[in-house]
Amino acid sequence: MKKQIFYILLFISTISFAQKPMVKAEIDTTNIRIGEQFQLKISVAKTQNVIIPKIQLKGLEIIDSTRIDTIKNSLIRRYILTGFDSGAFYIPQQQIFVKNQAFLTDSLLVNVATIAVDTTKVKKFPIKSIKKEPYTFDDFKIYIYLILAILAIIGFWIYWFVVRKRKETEDAPTYRTLPPFEEAILRLTELDEKLLWQNNKIKEYYSELTEIVRGYIERELKVPALENTTDEVLAMIKDFKNADSIETSKETIKKLKDLLQEADLVKFAKSKPLAIEIEDDRRDAEFIIGHLKPKQIIEKEDELE
Repeated sequence: MKKQIFYILLFISTISFAQKPMVKAEIDTTNIRIGEQFQLKISVAKTQNVIIPKIQLKGLEIIDSTRIDTIKNSLIRRYILTGFDSGAFYIPQQQIFVKNQAFLTDSLLVNVATIAVDTTKVKKFPIKSIKKEPYTFDDFKIYIYLILAILAIIGFWIYWFVVRKRKETEDAPTYRTLPPFEEAILRLTELDEKLLWQNNKIKEYYSELTEIVRGYIERELKVPALENTTDEVLAMIKDFKNADSIETSKETIKKLKDLLQEADLVKFAKSKPLAIEIEDDRRDAEFIIGHLKPKQIIEKEDELE
């Protein structure tokens, strides 16, 4: 009976020993030199509901990691590790969750050795002097801002005391105002040079022609001829004539009346006078300007005996 129990226990222990672990951690080497890389492989004997948390390390660093692979109903993930300090470092037990149950891997020891340097074969160099840090914008910005401020002040000074005064001098009128008669004759000459009615711009021609005549009357007689209608302008001229305050004739007044009425017909009734009529109106305008003037008042001083 005791012998049978012994065989049963031996069989159970053999089965337990041969059972594959649920999680497993392996490294491809246990000894590296500083900076060398080695591989850590974590295997899980299940493929469903497996969670591999972030690897926790002390003294070692993860360089890279692969995606989780499925091989023969197992999950495998590989990590590339290295160490930059000499000594013995443990990869602690890692907690893996399978179907919400935690499993621990074995802890692994890795020895990181320094690299021996043969000082007899290393070329010696003289001690270098202290190297200054390169200049940056911050080292000069206070001077740059100061220079910009000075340039702005100088620029403002030049503009205010030189350019502005020169501009004011240039903008000052350097011409004399022409007398009403000379201005009107000059504008008539400029109107002829535009060739408006010759290019079928009759309305524009009569508008400018009557504006010249009205402007002359306004300046010479000091009345608002530009703002008033034809009848109002003619009424003012007749009043001046009756008051004997202007030098003109009935012929001049008639020519003025005909010219203004013809211009109104062109502008408002779309009348189109013939070329010979337009030329006559041009001559009449110059005639009116030359024969419509305020009367000169001559004061005679008493002669002393």
